[in-house]
Amino acid sequence: MKKLSIATAWMTMALALALAQGAEVFEANLGREAELPKGKEADGIRGDFVLRSDKVEALVSQNAPNRRANMSTFYGEDGVTPGCLFDLTLRGSNNDQLICYGPTGHGLVSYVRVVEGRSAIESVTTAAKNKGIYKRHVYEVKDGESGIWITTTLRNETDKPDTVGLKDDFVRFNDYGVADGIRWYSCVDPDHKAGYAVTVLKAEGLAANAEKVDLAPGKEVRLTRFLAVGTSALQAWGLAAQMRGDKVFPVTGKMVDEAGKPVSRGRLFAKMGRAEMWAYPDADGLLSLLLPAKSINVIAQDIGRTDLPLTLDVKEGVGATFEAKLSLAGGVDFSITDDQGRSVPCKAMFEGIKGTAQPELGPIMRAHGCKDQWHNENGKFFVALPAGSYKVRVTRGLEYSSLMQEVTVAPGNVAIVKGVLKRVVDTTGWVCSDFHNHSTQSGDNICGTDDRVINIGAENIEFAPTTEHNRFYDWEPHIAKLGLTPYIKTVKGIELTGSRQHFNSFPFEPDPMLQDGGAPVWNDDPRITAITLRRHQGESPTRWIQFNHPDLSNMFIDRDRDGIADGGFVGVGNLIDGTEVQNGNEASILEGAPFRVSRAPGSLAAKVATVREFIWLQLLNQGHRLVATAVADAHAIYGNGVAGWLTYVQSAADDPTAITWEDLAPRSKGGRIVLTNGPYLNVSTATGEGPGDDARSGTGVQLKVKIQCTDWVKVNRVQVLVNGRPDPKLNFTQASHAAMFKDGVVVFDQTLSVPLQQDAHLIVVALGEGTDLSGGYGTSAQSKMMPCGYNNPIYVDVDGNGFRANGDTLGYDLPVGGVTADKAKAILGVNDQPPVPAAK
Repeated sequence: MKKLSIATAWMTMALALALAQGAEVFEANLGREAELPKGKEADGIRGDFVLRSDKVEALVSQNAPNRRANMSTFYGEDGVTPGCLFDLTLRGSNNDQLICYGPTGHGLVSYVRVVEGRSAIESVTTAAKNKGIYKRHVYEVKDGESGIWITTTLRNETDKPDTVGLKDDFVRFNDYGVADGIRWYSCVDPDHKAGYAVTVLKAEGLAANAEKVDLAPGKEVRLTRFLAVGTSALQAWGLAAQMRGDKVFPVTGKMVDEAGKPVSRGRLFAKMGRAEMWAYPDADGLLSLLLPAKSINVIAQDIGRTDLPLTLDVKEGVGATFEAKLSLAGGVDFSITDDQGRSVPCKAMFEGIKGTAQPELGPIMRAHGCKDQWHNENGKFFVALPAGSYKVRVTRGLEYSSLMQEVTVAPGNVAIVKGVLKRVVDTTGWVCSDFHNHSTQSGDNICGTDDRVINIGAENIEFAPTTEHNRFYDWEPHIAKLGLTPYIKTVKGIELTGSRQHFNSFPFEPDPMLQDGGAPVWNDDPRITAITLRRHQGESPTRWIQFNHPDLSNMFIDRDRDGIADGGFVGVGNLIDGTEVQNGNEASILEGAPFRVSRAPGSLAAKVATVREFIWLQLLNQGHRLVATAVADAHAIYGNGVAGWLTYVQSAADDPTAITWEDLAPRSKGGRIVLTNGPYLNVSTATGEGPGDDARSGTGVQLKVKIQCTDWVKVNRVQVLVNGRPDPKLNFTQASHAAMFKDGVVVFDQTLSVPLQQDAHLIVVALGEGTDLSGGYGTSAQSKMMPCGYNNPIYVDVDGNGFRANGDTLGYDLPVGGVTADKAKAILGVNDQPPVPAAK
């Protein structure tokens, strides 16, 4: 028998003792903060209340100012969530998947405290704080039960009748439904193997399924529910049904392959009435469920294996056992290195060919299998695929060559994709950056933090600040855990958000035991928010403050959006360091108008959108020297993952491990930034001035323009903007100037003569008109973009009196708020078009 170490023995004894002590409740404080529940959505801080039994651990949020679950749980003044259930997971699993559960809603409470003599917490909102309606929730755990009791009491303490809503706030699950009156929820990523189910156990004075209740003066009602947690939604459903008193019986099974090895990444699909639920095997392929006594048709599934239909004949008082023996997995084994022989982060994309359907590898929120892609933290990985023929493309961002290979996957067989991704685009002196992305810490983005970091590594983003919504956080531990330290540098920061202008800012130092990691609170006046961020934790010369996806018209032209120009929030431009100009999947720098009017297929209503890039050009001409950045603002992995639009910043270091924000900060603030979704540009004057710099020239400048592209990016047009206007004499296309364009990585390398008679800011735009980015993004949304890149302006002083903006509004008035589609069409001088028929 293998002997246990002394440390292991003590840990085992400590765990056994803790379990023997039974259910408990405590405030996470005075050294017990380390006992807060853990997992993907764990959100506890010092002072919250922890409930534990031998089966589960849970967390109820304290009544503290601004206590709320991670941002985007709820918006508005009542967005706080004290007294709510933030975490619930199986004891010791470190696998919380719950963002926030608010019984009958959420909002301000009067107090949250331990219920004496019970393993319970009560949250009370007195009638005085709730428009005359007294509300009390009691959360309680009991040994032997895989879940938590939640009892709600409502009482009308006024002299008038009232109607009270009973809808619970159960936040942010992609898969959920109702089976036999029990509502179930499944984890976002099946690999996390978790699920929840809630059922009403007792309803006093109201119907169990009521959505609202009429309360006469003095009337009181009480609702008792049980929220079960399991390793899947189907398991949790059975646990909830058992607690409700339903006759359900144990069903145990095992999923193995033909060689007898566990199929741990598979799932068991079951249809319970109209509901479709899944159960997931553990690492040994084992499943344990509670199901009603009847014949239940299920399907044992795993990507790359043949589906196996089974019938579970569940007997009353006995249950059932089963073994699902699936075929051997087929797929592709990858071995990808860079030209230095290192196994590197990369992305694999799959296209079904020769009649093979497009594969579905998993939800868009995860790296290891999202739709038809797989993002990996290194170059050695296996991807299971259904039998068929595939075109496989492997990429690593804008600077590396791609690898393409056709493979045939036979049932149970493994194809090999092996190759080298060469760094072909020379970006010496500049680093690939993205100042704005999110992971599960942001609340409205439920992709895992590890998944986001893998996504960043696979796209070769070398500098990526941590910018979660409304909280200070640090991705560095995730980067280190995944072995990505040689490839990614981060600094700790935030996106501070509200109903109007959002801000990115860094660096800061988070305190994970404080609300929002110690972050400040957003203000509707962007000037106050900017000053708050500038001074929080002490002013710093390296502090970066950036407008995110701004409404530039609102910020600089029409503050109250009433359609009358009022100067916007006067002075705000002097309080920020940069602004996002590219945020999304469009390339509109040459659109030439402040509005775009469109109509969806089949729609009768036209829509109007402002063109941020055009307004930026107008504002440059008004003297607002706004440094432009390009970001992904990623909230998923597939479709809205990182890359697409990126920011290249001038840097003293090319090695990510040597990058420092202290070096990048003054360069970023100085506008030494190039924006791109594919082409990499070097733009400078003959005397060396580049993006963001001031140049002096009496008659014009010579612009040195070098454009490089990897093998899936095309450029066939170069246009110079002079004070925001595309000069027709400085428009170079492959059709009109064929000799200027080359094949290979360096597609354009020319010195362009730009004559000037007045001060001018100069921007060079590289375009791949008529092409897209599908070679780098496959079927995702980014693939439809036209290749585009451009530099921050070079400011040229012609008369020797310093650069002065010319005031040109580029043919249109500075746009104000309240512009309807009809008004935009009138401004643009376009006629209405008949609606496009919807696709059949």
